[in-house]
Amino acid sequence: MAVQRGKDLLLKLDTTGTGNFVTVAGLRSRRLTFSEEAVDVTSAESADRWRELLAGAGVRRAHVSGSGVFRDATSDAAVRATFFAGTLRNWRVVVPDFGVVEGAFLVAGLDFTGAHDGELTFEITLESAGQLTFTEI
Repeated sequence: MAVQRGKDLLLKLDTTGTGNFVTVAGLRSRRLTFSEEAVDVTSAESADRWRELLAGAGVRRAHVSGSGVFRDATSDAAVRATFFAGTLRNWRVVVPDFGVVEGAFLVAGLDFTGAHDGELTFEITLESAGQLTFTEI
């Protein structure tokens, strides 16, 4: 696999709930993390007191974070409205030469930063809220 450009990772929002995704931001840094909480089943009978984990029993989640500038006023308004309403929306994360992760996410964090001599930037945090799909590209 060739080296991938970070700028090609896209964050898209289904603003209407109809499956029509629009790119919401020009992210300068981004992160997509998958994790699974382990279920510890260690007991007094565990071999030499080594921890034992129960396979397939943990809770899976995806965490998306990024910072940058909004693409336009419309995308800024859509993300803010989603946050303040506390609604789940379908998001699509496009990872170049890897695939597309899609599903319901909650906007768990939205921060704005601005300097007197620069542009307004934001940071966003999304937490998965249901089963996600992955499509290889």
